[in-house]
Amino acid sequence: MLNGIEIAGIGAYTPEKILTNHDLEKMVDTSDEWITSRTGIKERHIAAEDQPTSALAALAAEKALNSANISPEKLDIIIVATITPDEPFPNTACHVQRRIGAENAFCFELEAACSGFLYMFEVASALIKTGNYNNALIIGAEKMSAIMNWKDRDTCVLFGDGAGAVVLKKTSLEKDCFIASSLRSDGQYTHLLHTPGGGSLIPTSHETVDQQLQYLTMSGKGIFKLAVNEMTSSCKKVLEKAEITIDQVKWLIPHQANVRIIKSVGRSLKIPTERVYINVDKYGNTSSATIPICMDEIKQNNLANTGDYILMTAFGGGLTFGATLIKW
Repeated sequence: MLNGIEIAGIGAYTPEKILTNHDLEKMVDTSDEWITSRTGIKERHIAAEDQPTSALAALAAEKALNSANISPEKLDIIIVATITPDEPFPNTACHVQRRIGAENAFCFELEAACSGFLYMFEVASALIKTGNYNNALIIGAEKMSAIMNWKDRDTCVLFGDGAGAVVLKKTSLEKDCFIASSLRSDGQYTHLLHTPGGGSLIPTSHETVDQQLQYLTMSGKGIFKLAVNEMTSSCKKVLEKAEITIDQVKWLIPHQANVRIIKSVGRSLKIPTERVYINVDKYGNTSSATIPICMDEIKQNNLANTGDYILMTAFGGGLTFGATLIKW
Protein backbone atom coordinates (compact mmCIF):
# COMPACT_ATOMS: atom_id res chain seq x y z
CA MET A 1 0.00 0.00 0.00
CA LEU A 2 1.39 3.42 -0.97
CA ASN A 3 1.80 6.02 1.77
CA GLY A 4 2.00 9.77 1.84
CA ILE A 5 3.62 12.12 4.32
CA GLU A 6 2.32 15.14 6.17
CA ILE A 7 4.05 17.88 8.10
CA ALA A 8 2.74 17.23 11.59
CA GLY A 9 4.76 19.84 13.48
CA ILE A 10 7.35 22.58 13.08
CA GLY A 11 9.65 24.23 15.63
CA ALA A 12 12.69 26.49 15.73
CA TYR A 13 15.21 27.82 18.21
CA THR A 14 17.73 30.62 18.01
CA PRO A 15 20.09 31.50 20.90
CA GLU A 16 19.40 34.47 23.16
CA LYS A 17 22.63 36.34 22.41
CA ILE A 18 22.34 38.70 19.43
CA LEU A 19 25.42 40.00 17.62
CA THR A 20 24.61 43.13 15.62
CA ASN A 21 26.53 44.74 12.79
CA HIS A 22 27.48 47.53 15.19
CA ASP A 23 28.98 44.91 17.52
CA LEU A 24 31.03 43.56 14.62
CA GLU A 25 32.33 47.06 13.87
CA LYS A 26 34.24 46.77 17.16
CA MET A 27 35.70 43.37 16.23
CA VAL A 28 36.79 43.65 12.57
CA ASP A 29 37.30 46.33 9.93
CA THR A 30 33.70 46.57 8.70
CA SER A 31 30.58 48.72 9.05
CA ASP A 32 26.85 48.31 9.36
CA GLU A 33 26.41 50.03 6.00
CA TRP A 34 28.89 47.71 4.28
CA ILE A 35 27.31 44.52 5.68
CA THR A 36 23.72 45.62 5.11
CA SER A 37 24.23 46.84 1.54
CA ARG A 38 26.03 43.66 0.45
CA THR A 39 24.17 40.99 2.41
CA GLY A 40 20.97 42.39 3.91
CA ILE A 41 22.06 41.07 7.32
CA LYS A 42 21.57 43.31 10.37
CA GLU A 43 22.10 40.81 13.20
CA ARG A 44 22.70 37.15 13.96
CA HIS A 45 22.20 34.90 17.01
CA ILE A 46 25.22 33.35 18.74
CA ALA A 47 25.13 30.23 20.93
CA ALA A 48 26.76 30.12 24.36
CA GLU A 49 30.15 28.43 24.69
CA ASP A 50 28.60 25.47 26.52
CA GLN A 51 25.73 25.14 24.00
CA PRO A 52 26.66 22.64 21.27
CA THR A 53 24.73 22.02 18.06
CA SER A 54 22.79 19.15 19.65
CA ALA A 55 21.46 21.51 22.34
CA LEU A 56 20.12 23.91 19.70
CA ALA A 57 18.66 20.97 17.78
CA ALA A 58 16.98 19.50 20.87
CA LEU A 59 15.27 22.78 21.75
CA ALA A 60 13.88 23.10 18.21
CA ALA A 61 12.89 19.44 18.28
CA GLU A 62 10.90 19.80 21.48
CA LYS A 63 8.91 22.66 19.96
CA ALA A 64 8.22 20.63 16.81
CA LEU A 65 7.10 17.62 18.84
CA ASN A 66 4.77 19.80 20.92
CA SER A 67 3.38 21.28 17.71
CA ALA A 68 2.76 17.77 16.36
CA ASN A 69 1.41 16.49 19.69
CA ILE A 70 3.74 13.51 19.41
CA SER A 71 5.84 12.17 22.30
CA PRO A 72 9.55 11.50 21.69
CA GLU A 73 8.99 7.77 22.25
CA LYS A 74 6.80 7.66 19.13
CA LEU A 75 9.64 8.74 16.85
CA ASP A 76 11.03 6.09 14.50
CA ILE A 77 13.67 8.25 12.79
CA ILE A 78 15.81 11.24 13.78
CA ILE A 79 17.99 12.91 11.15
CA VAL A 80 20.15 15.96 11.85
CA ALA A 81 21.60 17.94 8.95
CA THR A 82 24.66 19.90 10.09
CA ILE A 83 28.19 20.97 9.19
CA THR A 84 28.96 21.75 12.84
CA PRO A 85 28.53 18.40 14.63
CA ASP A 86 29.13 18.13 18.36
CA GLU A 87 32.07 15.86 17.58
CA PRO A 88 33.33 13.77 14.60
CA PHE A 89 31.42 10.79 15.96
CA PRO A 90 29.01 9.63 17.23
CA ASN A 91 26.57 11.47 15.03
CA THR A 92 24.76 14.52 16.36
CA ALA A 93 21.32 12.90 15.98
CA CYS A 94 22.30 10.39 18.69
CA HIS A 95 23.10 13.28 21.01
CA VAL A 96 19.69 14.77 20.23
CA GLN A 97 18.03 11.41 20.87
CA ARG A 98 19.56 11.34 24.34
CA ARG A 99 18.57 14.93 25.08
CA ILE A 100 14.90 14.51 24.15
CA GLY A 101 14.39 10.90 25.25
CA ALA A 102 13.49 9.42 21.86
CA GLU A 103 14.60 5.94 22.84
CA ASN A 104 12.93 4.07 19.97
CA ALA A 105 14.33 6.04 17.04
CA PHE A 106 17.24 5.17 14.79
CA CYS A 107 19.44 8.19 14.28
CA PHE A 108 21.90 9.50 11.75
CA GLU A 109 23.52 12.69 10.54
CA LEU A 110 23.36 14.10 7.01
CA GLU A 111 25.89 16.57 5.65
CA ALA A 112 24.96 18.60 2.58
CA ALA A 113 25.86 22.04 3.97
CA CYS A 114 23.18 24.66 3.32
CA SER A 115 21.12 22.20 1.22
CA GLY A 116 20.95 19.78 4.13
CA PHE A 117 17.30 20.38 4.97
CA LEU A 118 16.10 19.57 1.44
CA TYR A 119 18.25 16.44 1.24
CA MET A 120 17.00 15.33 4.66
CA PHE A 121 13.36 16.02 3.76
CA GLU A 122 13.70 13.77 0.70
CA VAL A 123 15.43 10.95 2.61
CA ALA A 124 12.93 10.95 5.49
CA SER A 125 9.97 11.10 3.11
CA ALA A 126 11.27 8.11 1.17
CA LEU A 127 11.81 6.11 4.36
CA ILE A 128 8.29 6.80 5.60
CA LYS A 129 6.80 5.92 2.23
CA THR A 130 8.26 2.41 2.48
CA GLY A 131 5.57 1.75 5.09
CA ASN A 132 8.12 0.62 7.67
CA TYR A 133 8.12 3.85 9.70
CA ASN A 134 5.44 6.21 10.97
CA ASN A 135 7.13 9.33 12.36
CA ALA A 136 10.38 11.12 11.52
CA LEU A 137 12.02 14.14 13.12
CA ILE A 138 14.31 16.10 10.79
CA ILE A 139 16.43 18.94 12.15
CA GLY A 140 18.68 21.48 10.48
CA ALA A 141 20.99 22.73 13.22
CA GLU A 142 24.19 24.76 13.15
CA LYS A 143 26.60 26.42 15.56
CA MET A 144 28.33 28.35 12.78
CA SER A 145 30.07 30.59 15.32
CA ALA A 146 32.25 27.58 16.22
CA ILE A 147 33.87 27.45 12.76
CA MET A 148 34.16 31.19 12.14
CA ASN A 149 37.43 33.07 11.98
CA TRP A 150 36.31 36.18 13.84
CA LYS A 151 39.17 38.15 12.29
CA ASP A 152 38.00 37.44 8.73
CA ARG A 153 35.50 40.16 7.87
CA ASP A 154 34.50 38.44 4.61
CA THR A 155 32.98 35.44 6.41
CA CYS A 156 32.32 36.22 10.07
CA VAL A 157 29.65 38.82 9.23
CA LEU A 158 27.58 36.30 7.26
CA PHE A 159 26.74 33.44 9.61
CA GLY A 160 24.67 32.80 12.71
CA ASP A 161 23.56 29.94 14.97
CA GLY A 162 20.16 28.29 15.14
CA ALA A 163 18.02 25.23 14.52
CA GLY A 164 14.76 24.35 12.83
CA ALA A 165 12.88 21.05 13.15
CA VAL A 166 10.01 19.37 11.33
CA VAL A 167 8.03 16.26 12.28
CA LEU A 168 6.96 14.19 9.28
CA LYS A 169 4.17 11.66 9.73
CA LYS A 170 2.83 8.82 7.60
CA THR A 171 -0.56 9.58 6.08
CA SER A 172 -2.76 8.51 3.18
CA LEU A 173 -1.51 9.03 -0.36
CA GLU A 174 -4.35 11.51 -0.98
CA LYS A 175 -3.00 13.79 1.77
CA ASP A 176 0.65 13.59 0.66
CA CYS A 177 2.37 16.97 1.07
CA PHE A 178 5.44 16.01 -0.97
CA ILE A 179 4.83 17.12 -4.55
CA ALA A 180 8.15 17.14 -6.43
CA SER A 181 11.87 17.71 -5.98
CA SER A 182 15.13 18.13 -7.86
CA LEU A 183 18.40 17.59 -5.97
CA ARG A 184 21.90 17.69 -7.45
CA SER A 185 25.56 18.13 -6.57
CA ASP A 186 28.67 19.26 -8.42
CA GLY A 187 31.90 18.13 -6.77
CA GLN A 188 34.19 20.08 -9.09
CA TYR A 189 33.55 23.17 -6.95
CA THR A 190 34.40 21.73 -3.52
CA HIS A 191 37.14 24.33 -3.08
CA LEU A 192 34.77 27.31 -3.20
CA LEU A 193 33.16 26.73 0.20
CA HIS A 194 34.70 24.39 2.76
CA THR A 195 36.57 23.88 6.02
CA PRO A 196 40.04 22.68 4.96
CA GLY A 197 41.36 21.17 8.20
CA GLY A 198 40.16 18.65 10.76
CA GLY A 199 39.34 15.71 8.49
CA SER A 200 41.29 12.72 7.20
CA LEU A 201 42.79 14.79 4.37
CA ILE A 202 44.33 17.34 6.73
CA PRO A 203 44.09 15.97 10.30
CA THR A 204 44.11 18.45 13.14
CA SER A 205 47.57 19.35 14.41
CA HIS A 206 49.36 22.29 15.96
CA GLU A 207 50.38 23.31 12.45
CA THR A 208 46.85 23.26 11.02
CA VAL A 209 45.53 25.29 13.96
CA ASP A 210 48.36 27.80 13.54
CA GLN A 211 47.37 28.07 9.87
CA GLN A 212 43.70 28.49 10.92
CA LEU A 213 42.57 25.62 8.69
CA GLN A 214 39.81 24.74 11.16
CA TYR A 215 37.75 27.71 9.98
CA LEU A 216 35.25 28.00 7.14
CA THR A 217 36.64 29.55 3.96
CA MET A 218 34.61 30.84 1.03
CA SER A 219 35.04 32.38 -2.40
CA GLY A 220 32.06 34.74 -2.40
CA LYS A 221 32.41 35.92 -6.00
CA GLY A 222 32.62 32.37 -7.28
CA ILE A 223 29.57 31.31 -5.27
CA PHE A 224 27.16 34.12 -6.19
CA LYS A 225 26.48 33.35 -9.84
CA LEU A 226 26.44 29.59 -9.30
CA ALA A 227 23.96 29.95 -6.44
CA VAL A 228 21.52 32.08 -8.44
CA ASN A 229 21.72 29.90 -11.55
CA GLU A 230 21.41 26.55 -9.79
CA MET A 231 18.59 27.53 -7.42
CA THR A 232 16.64 29.08 -10.29
CA SER A 233 17.21 26.05 -12.51
CA SER A 234 16.20 23.63 -9.72
CA CYS A 235 12.97 25.54 -9.06
CA LYS A 236 12.05 25.53 -12.74
CA LYS A 237 12.64 21.77 -12.98
CA VAL A 238 10.42 21.13 -9.96
CA LEU A 239 7.60 23.33 -11.24
CA GLU A 240 7.77 21.58 -14.60
CA LYS A 241 7.66 18.15 -12.93
CA ALA A 242 4.65 19.15 -10.85
CA GLU A 243 2.93 20.96 -13.74
CA ILE A 244 2.57 23.99 -11.46
CA THR A 245 3.18 27.61 -12.44
CA ILE A 246 5.04 30.08 -10.26
CA ASP A 247 1.78 32.05 -9.96
CA GLN A 248 0.31 29.13 -8.00
CA VAL A 249 3.12 29.20 -5.41
CA LYS A 250 2.17 30.93 -2.15
CA TRP A 251 5.75 31.24 -0.84
CA LEU A 252 9.20 30.81 -2.28
CA ILE A 253 11.49 29.96 0.65
CA PRO A 254 15.09 30.32 -0.53
CA HIS A 255 18.10 29.46 1.57
CA GLN A 256 18.88 32.61 3.56
CA ALA A 257 22.47 33.29 2.55
CA ASN A 258 22.43 36.78 1.11
CA VAL A 259 19.54 39.09 0.26
CA ARG A 260 21.00 39.86 -3.18
CA ILE A 261 21.10 36.16 -4.06
CA ILE A 262 17.55 35.70 -2.72
CA LYS A 263 16.14 38.61 -4.72
CA SER A 264 18.01 37.56 -7.86
CA VAL A 265 16.43 34.10 -7.68
CA GLY A 266 13.01 35.68 -7.18
CA ARG A 267 13.46 37.94 -10.21
CA SER A 268 14.66 35.03 -12.34
CA LEU A 269 11.55 33.05 -11.42
CA LYS A 270 9.31 36.11 -11.92
CA ILE A 271 7.66 35.73 -8.52
CA PRO A 272 6.53 38.93 -6.76
CA THR A 273 8.89 40.11 -4.01
CA GLU A 274 6.12 39.94 -1.41
CA ARG A 275 5.91 36.14 -1.94
CA VAL A 276 9.64 35.56 -1.42
CA TYR A 277 10.22 34.81 2.26
CA ILE A 278 13.18 36.70 3.73
CA ASN A 279 14.46 36.74 7.31
CA VAL A 280 18.22 36.81 6.67
CA ASP A 281 18.29 40.29 8.22
CA LYS A 282 17.50 38.79 11.66
CA TYR A 283 19.51 35.57 11.66
CA GLY A 284 22.22 35.71 9.01
CA ASN A 285 23.08 32.44 7.27
CA THR A 286 22.32 29.50 9.59
CA SER A 287 23.15 26.97 6.85
CA SER A 288 20.87 23.89 7.06
CA ALA A 289 18.62 25.66 9.59
CA THR A 290 17.52 28.59 7.40
CA ILE A 291 14.59 26.95 5.60
CA PRO A 292 12.97 25.28 8.66
CA ILE A 293 13.35 28.53 10.63
CA CYS A 294 11.45 30.28 7.82
CA MET A 295 8.80 27.54 7.89
CA ASP A 296 8.35 28.01 11.62
CA GLU A 297 7.85 31.78 11.21
CA ILE A 298 5.29 31.18 8.46
CA LYS A 299 3.42 28.79 10.77
CA GLN A 300 3.62 31.03 13.84
CA ASN A 301 2.32 34.03 11.90
CA ASN A 302 -0.37 32.12 9.97
CA LEU A 303 1.09 33.17 6.62
CA ALA A 304 0.04 30.01 4.75
CA ASN A 305 -3.16 28.01 4.55
CA THR A 306 -3.75 24.28 4.18
CA GLY A 307 -3.19 23.31 0.56
CA ASP A 308 -0.92 26.25 -0.34
CA TYR A 309 2.08 25.42 -2.50
CA ILE A 310 5.45 26.18 -0.88
CA LEU A 311 8.59 26.09 -3.04
CA MET A 312 11.87 25.65 -1.13
CA THR A 313 15.32 25.98 -2.69
CA ALA A 314 18.87 25.87 -1.38
CA PHE A 315 22.51 25.96 -2.38
CA GLY A 316 25.55 25.01 -0.33
CA GLY A 317 29.08 23.72 -0.14
CA GLY A 318 29.80 20.57 -2.07
CA LEU A 319 28.47 22.09 -4.18
CA THR A 320 24.95 20.93 -3.34
CA PHE A 321 21.72 22.44 -4.58
CA GLY A 322 18.09 21.71 -5.23
CA ALA A 323 14.44 22.58 -4.81
CA THR A 324 11.42 20.89 -3.25
CA LEU A 325 7.73 21.68 -3.75
CA ILE A 326 5.35 20.82 -0.91
CA LYS A 327 1.71 21.41 -0.13
CA TRP A 328 1.20 23.14 3.24
